[in-house]
Amino acid sequence: MTTEMTMPRRGAGAGGIRLRTAIAAAFVLARLKPGRLRRVLARCARGARPASYAETLEVFEAVVTTSRRCAGRYGCLPRSVAIALACRMSGVWPDWCAGVRAAPPFAPHAWVQAGGRTVGEQAEPAGLRPLMTVTADGGDPGGHGDGDDGGRGAERAA
Repeated sequence: MTTEMTMPRRGAGAGGIRLRTAIAAAFVLARLKPGRLRRVLARCARGARPASYAETLEVFEAVVTTSRRCAGRYGCLPRSVAIALACRMSGVWPDWCAGVRAAPPFAPHAWVQAGGRTVGEQAEPAGLRPLMTVTADGGDPGGHGDGDDGGRGAERAA
């Protein structure tokens, strides 16, 4: 058997050019400071309708199938951004969240929610504490983690 016969073709099926573009953009955006990332995502979310759980789960599965780095344990930030961007290309937006795991192992984490449920997460929603949330209207409900100082808050306090 040749490699072509045993390995699925890249770009076939769910991993089209739009999805790969969203993933590449997500890796660039994931390098931004938290406040700036939130502002960029809020702009992207403007005018979108809220994504359903089924739509978001389909995009989640496509992203983790297409990108090994997004599928990995430490790929949560680019994965969540890629899912949000790929959903936006279809005119919808899931709730994008960044925060911490509230139960051991304590760690920073980013995820998406749709229909009030986390999408593709093993952790229970009660075990995740959002510090920043970007919703379909581009807003940040409840004022979670404004972060508009672009990470300069500590400089001003000093």
